[in-house]
Amino acid sequence: MTCLAGMIAVVTGASRGIGAAVAVEMAAEGATVIINYRSSRTEAEAVVAKIKDAGGNAAAWGADVTQPAQVRSMMDGVCAQFGRVDVLVCNAGILRDGLLAGMSYEDWSDVLNVNLTGAFVAIREVLGGMIARRSGSIVSIASVHATSGGRGHCNYAASKAGLIALTRSLALEVASRGIRVNAVSPGLIETEMTRLLREAAEPELLREIPMRRFGQVQEVAKAVVFLASPQSSYITGTTLHVSGGLEL
Repeated sequence: MTCLAGMIAVVTGASRGIGAAVAVEMAAEGATVIINYRSSRTEAEAVVAKIKDAGGNAAAWGADVTQPAQVRSMMDGVCAQFGRVDVLVCNAGILRDGLLAGMSYEDWSDVLNVNLTGAFVAIREVLGGMIARRSGSIVSIASVHATSGGRGHCNYAASKAGLIALTRSLALEVASRGIRVNAVSPGLIETEMTRLLREAAEPELLREIPMRRFGQVQEVAKAVVFLASPQSSYITGTTLHVSGGLEL
């Protein structure tokens, strides 16, 4: 039997990249997956089609994670249609890179609002149901920059470090209620988000990675599935690095 059989999972920002890979992997492991998107409806529906073509079950659902009313409407709709949310993956994220001396207030606040506050909003909307059922798993997508920092990434690194702190604190709050809260911290993964960085400095970047290669989205997805599933039933409040050793 697959490790997520019968579960209902919501993945935010799942129309492409790591989020899409997580959704596909979760569906392959038996979950019904809600593909959340903000504006990329066509891409989200393509992920749904890929999952259904493989025999899985999925639905696309639009909601901006920075808008509490939209997230509440989405989660209410998911519960009305599917009964509950067993797994939440907080993946929605953006980049607005630049040195802090020249960073605009908008670039700072936009990144924090999507990457960190967006996770808070989504978690808050599912937590009540999980507490009532005394079960649930929450996984947030952090980043190696949360612990190692990165030139030009002050806003992004701060948002991801906040996610790890949120993960640890919330894990303490809800462990006795049967809810587990963990994070996955990817390194340099081959996605559209990292394409320009990789193209600009590939040799230098590869020298910094002990495994001497970039990661694949499927490798991150498998780590998320592990933490979401009963296979990690005694793990909470932890951050699992999927970075080829970059954080070392």
